[in-house]
Amino acid sequence: MAMDNELYDYSPITERERFSWPGGARVAFYVGLNIEHFQLGTPSTSLNEATAALVPDPLNHGWREYGVRVGIWRVMQALDRHGVRASALLNSAVCEHYPQIVEAGLARNWAWLAHGRDNSTLQAGMTEEDERGYLIGVVETIEKATGQRPRGWLGPALTETFRTPTLLAELGLGYVLDWTNDDQPYPLNIPGMLSVPYSVELNDLGLFTTHGMTGPDFVQLVKDQVDQLYDDSAADGRVMALALHPFVIGQAFRAKYLDQALEYVVNHPGVWAATSDEIAEHYVRTFTGRP
Repeated sequence: MAMDNELYDYSPITERERFSWPGGARVAFYVGLNIEHFQLGTPSTSLNEATAALVPDPLNHGWREYGVRVGIWRVMQALDRHGVRASALLNSAVCEHYPQIVEAGLARNWAWLAHGRDNSTLQAGMTEEDERGYLIGVVETIEKATGQRPRGWLGPALTETFRTPTLLAELGLGYVLDWTNDDQPYPLNIPGMLSVPYSVELNDLGLFTTHGMTGPDFVQLVKDQVDQLYDDSAADGRVMALALHPFVIGQAFRAKYLDQALEYVVNHPGVWAATSDEIAEHYVRTFTGRP
């Protein structure tokens, strides 16, 4: 069915071929862990807009940097307690600036997705030649640091150009998370490229900083999400993505609420705790027979 967006076709979830997750699981759950570098002196995600345009901006830059200095290690402990492997949404600049985080993720067998060079650089306005060179640099830097070529992509601030998925496919990537419009993976109109669900709603950054929710609110939202997706999945599988940022959920007073949320999800009937790589791989294998 024709749409304005030529990247994918309209497909109501009620009219698709049925499928299930490994072991008959009904909900595939993954944690999208944003591991990011922000350029000093460049306005970006801010807790207090009053100082966001100042150079330097210690208030907001320090808040963001707390994630890689402290918060990420607290989040790792929670993931470890519940046997959850992160789908690491990795700025390639992290490999240079915070190699200890990459080393810790490798020890935990995380999945590594490309998340741009840093979260201060967006591709909007790049020429095709510039964007191709930029993406090559991102992918090759992550591959060199992790020993694995990334298979998935999340744009900084979920941004792309109209060329991005095609250029990523040329580099051997197989899926993007940017189009947060579904509870199931689906094929894009680019050979070998999928959209895998991600969330701007079940996302600590928006929940805590935009909507002002509390830790108990967060736990209840996570419970409600998995309960509803489980009910929906009586027909076929669903995906639950939990988007986390260490400078948000990694704050000390929120740690126990992440722990409570993970405990509920991983022990929920019919939940497969996976990575986004594993979700994409299973979907492709189910519908194409390709390994």
